[in-house]
Amino acid sequence: MSLASEIRSVNVQEEADLHSSSPEYARRFSGDVGAWFLKVQEHALLSMVSKDAESVLDIGGGHGQSALPLANAGKTVTIFGSSPKCADFLSQQLATAQISFKSGNLIELPFAERSFDIAVSLRLMSHCTAWPRLIAEMCRVAEKAVIFDYPIWLSANLLTPLLFKIKLLIEGNTRTYRIFTTTELKREFAKHGFKATAIYQQFFFPMGIHRALKNTTVSKALEALPRILGLTRLFGSPVLIRFERIANDS
Repeated sequence: MSLASEIRSVNVQEEADLHSSSPEYARRFSGDVGAWFLKVQEHALLSMVSKDAESVLDIGGGHGQSALPLANAGKTVTIFGSSPKCADFLSQQLATAQISFKSGNLIELPFAERSFDIAVSLRLMSHCTAWPRLIAEMCRVAEKAVIFDYPIWLSANLLTPLLFKIKLLIEGNTRTYRIFTTTELKREFAKHGFKATAIYQQFFFPMGIHRALKNTTVSKALEALPRILGLTRLFGSPVLIRFERIANDS
């Protein structure tokens, strides 16, 4: 039995996208600061999607943060959510020919191997308890590459155990989440024949600070210096990363 088959054989239902697909979650990205967050993320995401990639599977993408910009860029996007409810927030956009929606177990995808050019997953990895299975499934269905985001330890996230209550007070509806090292993710993807080819650290300062400031002019100024000095590249979070299938993998 292959590694992917062994991982898929465990019966676990993953529903980590139910909250991130809700209007309540979307309110975290409302206003000027929220729009700025999404613009930074969108720019990084589109820079990692190759022009020859046409079909995209967006796992847990009911929030629309990846599906909408990808569809606007001419990609054919299939959102896969854990429940039909995850399509409610994007009901109007799903009426277009460019975006479709299917539902089921996020870590047991009902698609053939390499059936999409790219697999994308934003706002999911750090909340997925069976994250190695999520990685295995993304790699199985992706012909070219996998793109996702995650919070990294080598950043302000080192203070998460101490500052979580403050973060909750500022953001109102934040969730607990798993923090990764890039090394452990590279190790996991290597098991499936993928290697990291692009990485982008989005913010040097915690996003909660920018939400508290409620001033994009100030926030952009704060982020400019560490970006110029290379500190964001070393310590920024969340991280957007692309893993590509190794060419000689068959």
